Amino acid sequence: MATKRNTYRVDEAYEEEFNIKHILLASKYIKKYLKRMIAAIVLSAIGGATALLAPMITKKALDEAVPNRDVHELIVLVSLLAGVFVVSILFTTLRSRVMVNVSQNIIYDIRRDLFAHLQKLSFQYYDDRPHGKILIRVVNYVNSVSDMLSNGLINVILECINLVIIVAYMFAVNVRLSLVVLCGVPILAIFMFWIKGKQRKAWRAVSNKNSNLNAYLQENIVGARITQIFAREDENAEIFAGLSNDCRHTWMEAVRWTNLVWPGIDTISVLVRGAIFFFGIAVFLQTGNSAGITVGTIVAISGYASRFWQPIMNLGNIFNNFINNMAYLERIFETMDEPVTVDDAEGATEMPPIKGEVTFEDVHFSYEEGKEVLHNVSFTVKAGESVALVGPTGAGKSTIVNLVSRFYNVDSGRVLIDGIDISKVTLKSLRSQMGIMLQDSFIFSGTIEDNIRYGKLNATFSEIDKASTTVCAAPFIDRMADGYATEVKERGSLLSQGQKQLISFARTLLSDPAILVLDEATSSIDVQTEKALQQGLNAMLKGRTSFIIAHRLSTIRNCDKIMYIDDGGIVECGNHEELMAKKGYYYKLYTAQMDDIA
Repeated sequence: MATKRNTYRVDEAYEEEFNIKHILLASKYIKKYLKRMIAAIVLSAIGGATALLAPMITKKALDEAVPNRDVHELIVLVSLLAGVFVVSILFTTLRSRVMVNVSQNIIYDIRRDLFAHLQKLSFQYYDDRPHGKILIRVVNYVNSVSDMLSNGLINVILECINLVIIVAYMFAVNVRLSLVVLCGVPILAIFMFWIKGKQRKAWRAVSNKNSNLNAYLQENIVGARITQIFAREDENAEIFAGLSNDCRHTWMEAVRWTNLVWPGIDTISVLVRGAIFFFGIAVFLQTGNSAGITVGTIVAISGYASRFWQPIMNLGNIFNNFINNMAYLERIFETMDEPVTVDDAEGATEMPPIKGEVTFEDVHFSYEEGKEVLHNVSFTVKAGESVALVGPTGAGKSTIVNLVSRFYNVDSGRVLIDGIDISKVTLKSLRSQMGIMLQDSFIFSGTIEDNIRYGKLNATFSEIDKASTTVCAAPFIDRMADGYATEVKERGSLLSQGQKQLISFARTLLSDPAILVLDEATSSIDVQTEKALQQGLNAMLKGRTSFIIAHRLSTIRNCDKIMYIDDGGIVECGNHEELMAKKGYYYKLYTAQMDDIA
């Protein structure tokens, strides 16, 4: 299990060593296109086997046609050689087209499944990780491993087939010279075993440093305005340069080990070919043609030796690619293996239409082990009641409303809605009956109409306009050049914070929730708009159970119940008049805020 990775300064730790499980997980993406991949193997095998006839044709030309000055036979052999190359190129091209299609389909399948899994992961997963480190897995890492899972595996099979065919051809030409070629294989095996671990470690470091860089880049793109407000450009550029330098150093180190593979194989190949000529000439001088070693034989075996080491060099390159991408494959399947901690329980039922009674029974909750946020919290909110949650920052107000929506699982205790334990019902049937307005009103790129319709895709324009009018969003939308068809950029950059909150209000109202959660939902709306909005809010709250978190206490005076949250529990509970009469925590908070306003 991977450890937490909560900043761009910390390398991602992966405690498990690679095992065959990763390949088995990847195999399901390969099986889908197995027929096409087999077709590609057949095409390549035919092309490769045809190309391997070339040294045999060359041997015949040198040993027979040239010494006998048989021009006709030489022309036939040259024509045959040209035909061999044409057939080889044709089948190789067809194979490439098939594999490009397979590779892109594998990218699509992995990325689709990875994204679908990310949609199910709990808030806790996203709380613990920089989003840039998640993003790089979905985009860069998937692109990197797709070729390994398609062309890489096929090439391994093909090069092994090529080796078998080449060895067969070599032994058909001359057994003793073939054995000289094979003497280099044990040397190569020792070399590859030595370099494997160093390469894998080096490319893991590259993966970590690229992930850190991507996390910092994503964070700074989102926070570009804050950077300029505080004139942090130089400091941030220095941090980025440091992270980039780490990427450069780890990349150069990884490439240094990678670049040793090809020269190592090539050196062994040259030594073996030299040994062939040395051994062949020595035998030829001693025995003449009696040992079956002719000039044509030496040239043919040399040609086959060159071809013998070519698949081995290709396998070395595939091995490089395999090692390079294994770190990425680990990260992808680590994400896919991430348990969905907040999910439908086995045998979960559909949540009936919600009336609105909410009960907490001895609820304990913590975001991190040993740091309890809520301790033994119990309360009941009747259907249709409006409840305000107040208290100091970090007391657990947002945690309570997050548990009502089951964005997190409680450590112990139960959360009930209409007497039903919400851990026993499906998430979709529960959350589809809730409306949640957060302080940070997220706006998607697209039109204003699309953003309002986000929670109810079948809503008519009339319903959208009615919801917008109710929450006082219609006036500013109508003033825009394209009205509801106005395109807003990523995160609603063309809109003010207040306008984004009003659009979010309209989006929430349109979904017609049975339980409404307003978490600092009016914090960015000016006082004048808020007064106009209050009538619309009253209409939203009517007949719905609602939880309201607000630091402007004047907006919650009319709530049926006010709960003061502190020290992991409910310190005070009552309506405004009752709590003011107690002159406790709420009284002090309210009077201090009124004094500040005065």
